[in-house]
This record gives sequence, structure tokens and C-alpha cells, in this order.
Amino acid sequence: MNVPGNTLKRGYEHYREEYLNRAQEVLDSGWYILGPQLTGFEQEFAAYIGSRYCVGCASGLDALVMAFRALHLPAGSGVLCQANTYIASVMGFTKNGLVPQFVEPDEYYELDPVKMEQAITPATRAVCIVHLYGQMANMPVIMEIAARHHLKVIEDCAQSHGASLAGRKCGSWGDIGCFSFYPTKNLGAFGDGGAIVTDHAEYAEEIRMLRNYGSKEHYKFETVGYNSRLDELQAGLLRVKLQHLEEIIASRRHMAQRYLEGIRNPEILLPKTRAEAESHVYHQFVIQTADRNRFMNDLKNRGIGSQIHYPEPPHLSEAYRDLGYHRGDFPVTEQMADHVVSLPDFDFMTEEELQYVIDAVNQYH
Repeated sequence: MNVPGNTLKRGYEHYREEYLNRAQEVLDSGWYILGPQLTGFEQEFAAYIGSRYCVGCASGLDALVMAFRALHLPAGSGVLCQANTYIASVMGFTKNGLVPQFVEPDEYYELDPVKMEQAITPATRAVCIVHLYGQMANMPVIMEIAARHHLKVIEDCAQSHGASLAGRKCGSWGDIGCFSFYPTKNLGAFGDGGAIVTDHAEYAEEIRMLRNYGSKEHYKFETVGYNSRLDELQAGLLRVKLQHLEEIIASRRHMAQRYLEGIRNPEILLPKTRAEAESHVYHQFVIQTADRNRFMNDLKNRGIGSQIHYPEPPHLSEAYRDLGYHRGDFPVTEQMADHVVSLPDFDFMTEEELQYVIDAVNQYH
């Protein structure tokens, strides 16, 4: 049997007729940018998250860049961010002249609130929360710390569409929530796409202007903005998928539960999940093992795909070499980067596929 690390076709085929009908509707409409599909998606996604406003844009990175720009923080301000995230989380604020203050993760791969508070300095003005792999960070504690220190809070929800904690979905806790609709996401488009959600009218209005060249009125430009619009076709297809997101999440949770119950190998460290089941939507199912290359090759030889999310922490990347960090500065993050492996995790995996992966992992030694 062959089991890919990921496949997008399975999810497409599940709702194929709905996608094709919506695509035909958009193409026949003759309206492809900033039209009724985008307006409809923004209203529906805001309602789903529980926020007052949603603004669609071209990518998750653009959402982060425009969100931090809308905060108008002084250049050189510090932004707390977990060290074990994808580099886009960091680019979102460094592109605005802000400085990373990296923090080690907790046992759930999320920002550690205790270490977060210890890392606050007089220069700190904001915190970027990344709900990594689909699990929410400890937002009640993080928000209390942020309020006490007067910090702005941006949520990077690129991997956590639909996750919730204490009855509130990710993206609705901070000042602004940022989402990616890259095709592999639980709520993925059929190309690039992103959005921000917020309860603050001023942030929504500014980001809506920024995404359209800095213009609120046709051919009148208030600032130097971006060309970052979620197009009508992607918005329309996302509206279809949003209607089925809870079913997709249920599929992911079932997959994860099968892995958690079935994998019994002392050489494999399974991920920890918070007690609140709704807090995790399993965008990735990430394990750790000592000899990662050997493990991945063993899976490959059995026809099973696997991936690494992520092999290089931002502080060790060439892109941020100028920050002066070295290996050993964030040992928890670096240990994770050296040992994490993502098992096959995609929409509507079959029972046969799940059992085949479980058996392969258990047989590894």
C-alpha cells in the first residue's frame, strides 16, 4: 500500500460537484475581484470565528504583514514569538521594522506563557501567538499577561482554523487574527489566499485599504499599500469548504485519535493534547524520534510519505543571521527541529491507510 504524506485530491473529490458548481457560477458572473463572493466569504468567516470583521487578502503572510502595520508600533519595538514557528510568522513583523524576541515552546509545541513573561523587556510592544500544528496556545493565561504588560496580541492562525478554547475560536482572542488559506490547510483554497479577523473597526478599515494599493476611493491613495486581494474564485470555493469545515475537522480528529490509541512504540514520542478536545484540529500530526532520517527512510520503504515541520528554526536561518543567534540559544526549539516528523495527515484518510501507517510505526526499531 502507498500512503502519501499529504494529498489534496481526496478533499476535492469529496465535494467535487459543489466546487465545480461554484466555480462555474463565479466564471459566469464576469466579476472576479472584490465582488459578492468575497463579501459573502468575509461575512460568513467572521461569523464562524465569532469576530465582527473579516478582510480577505492574498496570503497568510500578507495578513500578518498588514496586521502588524495596522498596529503602528514604533520601529525597533520588540515582538514576542515562539522560536519553533514557521519563518512567515516572524517575517510578518520584521517586514514592519519590528524585532523578534524569541521564546521557547511548552510541551504542546505552543508559546510557553511562563517563558513569555520572563522575556518581556521595556522594548516589548506586542506578542505573536502561533497556534502551531492545529492546537491552540494557552490563550486565557497569555491574554492576562498581555493585558498586564499592555501588549498588542496578533494571532497567527494559519494552521488552526476552527480550533477553540474556553468556547472561543482561535483568531477571536487577540487584537487581530491572521489566517492562511494555502491549499494544505484544513480550510484551504485552490491557490494562495489569506484573511484577518478583528473586532476593531479601525484595524479592519485600514487593512481593507492596505490590501488595495492604499486606496479607499477609486484612484485616490492615502498610503503606500499592497496588491493583496482574495479573488472571487478562491473566495467562492472557500465558501463551499467553510460549510464543510466541521466535517473536515472531525475527520482529522478521528485520524489523530487512531494514531494516539494505536501507536505503541517506545522510540516514538507522541504529541500531547490539551484536555479541551476542541482546542486541536490536527493540521499536522507531529511525533518525535531519535534517528529521524532512519525512521523516515523506513516509512518510505514501506510506501508511506512523511514530512518535517520544520527543520530549521527562524533564529538559525540565513534570513535572520543578522540577529546574531547561534545554535544552543534555544535548545528546546532546536531539539524539536532535529527530531520532529509529521505522519500522513490529510482529509478523509481511510481506515486501511491509518492502520497501515500505525502498523509501520509500531514495527519500526
